[in-house]
Amino acid sequence: MTEEVQRHSVHTLVFRSLKRTHDMFISCQGLLPPVDETAEKIRQAIKARDTYGSVLHKVQQNKAKEIHHNKDHSTSASETSQELVPSTENQLVPTTASNTQIIQQAKAKALPMPKPQWHAPWKLYRVISGHLGWVRCVAVEPGNEWFATGSADKIIKVWDLATGKLKLSLTGHVGSVRGLTVSPRHPYLFSCGDDRTVKCWDLEYNKAPVQPGSMDSESGIFSMTFDNSGSRLITTEADKTVKLYKEDDSATEESHPVITGSHDCTIRLWDLAAGKSLCTLTNHKKSVRSVALHPTLYMFASASPDNIKQWKCPEGKFIQNLPGHNAIINSICVNNEGVLVSGADNGTMCFWDWRTGYNFQRLQVRCVSGFPKPKTKHTIMCYES
Repeated sequence: MTEEVQRHSVHTLVFRSLKRTHDMFISCQGLLPPVDETAEKIRQAIKARDTYGSVLHKVQQNKAKEIHHNKDHSTSASETSQELVPSTENQLVPTTASNTQIIQQAKAKALPMPKPQWHAPWKLYRVISGHLGWVRCVAVEPGNEWFATGSADKIIKVWDLATGKLKLSLTGHVGSVRGLTVSPRHPYLFSCGDDRTVKCWDLEYNKAPVQPGSMDSESGIFSMTFDNSGSRLITTEADKTVKLYKEDDSATEESHPVITGSHDCTIRLWDLAAGKSLCTLTNHKKSVRSVALHPTLYMFASASPDNIKQWKCPEGKFIQNLPGHNAIINSICVNNEGVLVSGADNGTMCFWDWRTGYNFQRLQVRCVSGFPKPKTKHTIMCYES
């Protein structure tokens, strides 16, 4: 007659296995395995080479000189300093004054951390309200007398820069106004937006907008600017193109490369004369939302949701990252004093020293009365001319 095998649950079997293992090793659980002398010597030699690799050969040379000196003059080892430095053979070598000098020289050769330039702190000066939608673009007149803003309410407003009072409201767009720029040669204000048009406003005589038919687009226009010569107008559009406009009677002048950022996570440098891309920068992992040129240095910065990056023209050489934001960065700009400012979706503004990338100030925008908290975000910013 066979005995019936008792069935147990998986939990019971696992518990019993654990208990057997515990009982087997309980007697020697405090005993550590023996130290492998060969492996320990290799570990210490690697650590010594990693820490003192730049001066190890000097230590060996001084050690040989010290032995030769002791043999010639029969000096005792007690006359040497008691400071100890590891050598390649994992031995402790007495350090003389010459060894100390060599170590100090090696430390002096190390690249020092750059010291950031001091910049005065920034604070909120004035709040100007009047638009009924998000302010999408801003442009400052070259003489710093007035500035213009474009909004999702389809209206362009011109403000006095000194007092902040409204001077003029321009209507004519049937979509959100996304781009504004002031001509450096004429008293013209150019605007563009989601209505696929580029409008030219004559501010001197306050005339109706001059809109040549050739400046109409087949898609929404996101931004616009003039080149450094002021003779050509450049627009970026939703159909993944960059378009160039110039006066019919204007001569073509030499211009710096044009830099554009896109939602395809790339930055492109364009040759205006040839009309082709010079190089493509793919360091960003997310969409590039803003690009800012340094006013005096031949450099620029780009912003995306991951971080801010600095580049050097004309080859687009990467310089450094400026991490610190915890939100999507929508806009950046830089002034002549080397202060880079960035604005994010969470209402924070960060001020950076351009040369060192040091974040010397952070501001949190207060919620304006009448708007919910999620609305307090930076969409565009610029310095005065």
